[in-house]
Amino acid sequence: MAKAIHTMIRVLDEARSLEFYDKAFGLKVAERMDFESFTLIYLSNDESTFEVELTVNKGRTEPYDLGNGYGHLAVSVSDVAAEHARMEAAGLAPRKIVDFAPGGQVIARFFFIADPDGYQIEVLERGGRYL
Repeated sequence: MAKAIHTMIRVLDEARSLEFYDKAFGLKVAERMDFESFTLIYLSNDESTFEVELTVNKGRTEPYDLGNGYGHLAVSVSDVAAEHARMEAAGLAPRKIVDFAPGGQVIARFFFIADPDGYQIEVLERGGRYL
């Protein structure tokens, strides 16, 4: 059986990305591997063993083109309204909270936020299948 262990995204500015992921999600550097032309930075927190891997290609000055194929990373939180308010107060510009209720019953409560490189992150309230 396979176990999901991390997702990787390419970032332009290491310091800016580290600050964002720490401030937004409490993700800290679990390991940093520095190579000649790139650096790999694994981020995690106590909520999960799943990690976000940031790849910083040295010498890169142009933002990455995310194209039209990138979906999103999703995280779950116990109180989506409180997290939204905290991120707003921190100046992170989360989008509005959505109650997704096809057929009249709320099956998901969430908002999206973009990281400094434009990657979209869905913040879902824990419940149902979103634990």
